[in-house]
Amino acid sequence: MRIVIAGGHGQIALRLERLLAARGDEVAGVIRKAEQADDLREAGAEPVVLDLESASVDEVAERLRGADAAVFAAGAGPGSGVARKETVDKAAAILFADAAVEAGVRRFVVVSSMGADPRHEGDEVFDAYLRAKGEADAYVRGLNALDWTILRPGRLTDDAGTGLVRLEAHTGRGPIPRDDVAAVLAELVDTPATAGLTLELISGPAPVPVAVKSVAGN
Repeated sequence: MRIVIAGGHGQIALRLERLLAARGDEVAGVIRKAEQADDLREAGAEPVVLDLESASVDEVAERLRGADAAVFAAGAGPGSGVARKETVDKAAAILFADAAVEAGVRRFVVVSSMGADPRHEGDEVFDAYLRAKGEADAYVRGLNALDWTILRPGRLTDDAGTGLVRLEAHTGRGPIPRDDVAAVLAELVDTPATAGLTLELISGPAPVPVAVKSVAGN
């Protein structure tokens, strides 16, 4: 498969790129800064320098053409303010989805957040983040031209992955290593029977392939 990942230099994206490249997939990562390119090459991914905050749908679609799947893993990051939650976590996700439609890429996986909700209330930056992610998720769900799956991990940690997770429509809150999020994403990209599902993810009892198979087709 050829898979294009938005936010290609993110902590989860770099892990995902390594996993996909190791299993023989062709991987490209969309990055904003050219100086991040070497990190992607080391992970086995082709760097694509493109700023999703200023690019057009046509420009992004051009980079997506010929891909078998697209993964939106970009984020404004914890140090950013409300404005970039809107421009990255919401607007860039919508742009990437529209570009996938234009490029004819049906398989589309979104890294969202537990608690994402367009109606989430509050004035803090994290409240704005959850609203932005929720609005982006709602937009993607409305695109019939995409076979989308939305993944909402719990509290992300840098602990070593265990390969054991709980993946369900509603898991309740809990931690999840970034390693395991990447492993689930790699499995989801390859499991189109999970299309149309919004899934929460925390550490749990099931091996990743078993957890994904158990929700596929539901």
